[in-house]
Amino acid sequence: MATAPIVCDLTGAPDTAEQRMAEYGRLFAQSLAGRDRTEQRVRLRFRTDGGVEAWVRDLAAREKACCPFYDFGISATGGEVWWDISLVDGGANDDPDTARMMLDEFYDAPDNVAGGVAGMKERLANSGIAVTTNESGTVMRFDRIDVDA
Repeated sequence: MATAPIVCDLTGAPDTAEQRMAEYGRLFAQSLAGRDRTEQRVRLRFRTDGGVEAWVRDLAAREKACCPFYDFGISATGGEVWWDISLVDGGANDDPDTARMMLDEFYDAPDNVAGGVAGMKERLANSGIAVTTNESGTVMRFDRIDVDA
């Protein structure tokens, strides 16, 4: 069964994929308070250190611009900034396994961000998702592969 690819396009972004990963690393190291996971959503929770809410909102807006298959919600509650990450409604209907893997990448990001883009590609390939990039590295395409072949 053919499924629509998931594409991340950083062509118009002010940063590269590696710079974005490094920024996530800084945010997690500075302010991550915890994380929660359901079938449909990941929640990253951050301490409300000075400027963290604005930082999270800015990062989420940049992520949405390059990865429109994600939905993001940001709220401040109980002394924390919550970043809720899910997939656009209907975006996972044809391939829920890939959708879960993409959400898992966000949930596991605090543990894996140091591996950069190469580490992400390797983890996804081991889970059955090939990541191909254009020549400049600004566009990443995620496609299901048969890992048993």
